[in-house]
Amino acid sequence: MSPPSKQRDLPDLAPLIDQALLDPHLDQEALKQACDAARHFGFAGLCTNLIRLPAARERLGAPGPTKLIAVIAFPFGAIPSTLKQAEAEWAAANGAEALEVVPDFWALSQGQTECFAEELARLCALGLPVAVILNIAHLHADSLALAVDAAIDAGASGIQTGNGFSPAVSAADVRQLASLARGRCAIKAAGGLHTLDHSLELVEAGASRIGTSRGPELMQALRRGQA
Repeated sequence: MSPPSKQRDLPDLAPLIDQALLDPHLDQEALKQACDAARHFGFAGLCTNLIRLPAARERLGAPGPTKLIAVIAFPFGAIPSTLKQAEAEWAAANGAEALEVVPDFWALSQGQTECFAEELARLCALGLPVAVILNIAHLHADSLALAVDAAIDAGASGIQTGNGFSPAVSAADVRQLASLARGRCAIKAAGGLHTLDHSLELVEAGASRIGTSRGPELMQALRRGQA
C-alpha cells in the first residue's frame, strides 16, 4: 500500500491533469466554470464531446497551455470509419487541439489488425495529436498488445486505459500499458479517478496524464497535503 499523500514528495499535478467534461447532463454554467478552473490551475487539457466543443473553445479563448481535446466515437467506437473520420475533421475545424479516439474494437476482435491500424492512421494524418482509448478491462492480453503496437505504428501520441465505463483504473492497469508501450508514447489513466492518493498511485505507476472530472478537487487536496 502506498503511504498517505502527506508523507510523499508530492508532484506538480496540474500539468498532468486532463479535466473531463463528458457528462451529458452538464449545463452551460458548469461548463464555463470547468473551463475557467482548467485555465486557473493550468491543467494540461480539457476533454469534451463534440456538442460542447465550440462553447468550450470560446470560453477557453485562444489556444494556450490548456489544450482542448475532443473525444471521437465516444464511448464505444462502434461507428463506421467514415463517420469517425467526419467527427475528427469537424472537431479539428471547430477548435480541437487534440483528439481522443475510441478505435475499431470489432476489427480487432475479428483479427483485422490492419483495418484497426489503418483507421487510426487516417485520423493521425489530420495533424492533431491522437490518443487511443483502449478499454483494457475488456481486452485479452494478446489483443491488448496488438492494439498498443498498432496504435503506435499508426502514429498515435498516446494510449488511454479506458473510457470510464469499466472498473476504476488501477496502478496495475497503468503498469501493463507502460510495459507494452515501452516508452514509445504517453500513457493516460482515466476512469473512476476521484482522490489524490489514487491519482498519485497512477502517476507513480507510469501515467503521464490523468483523466478526471474532479481536477479542481484534486488540486485542493494536493494543496492541503503541501500545507
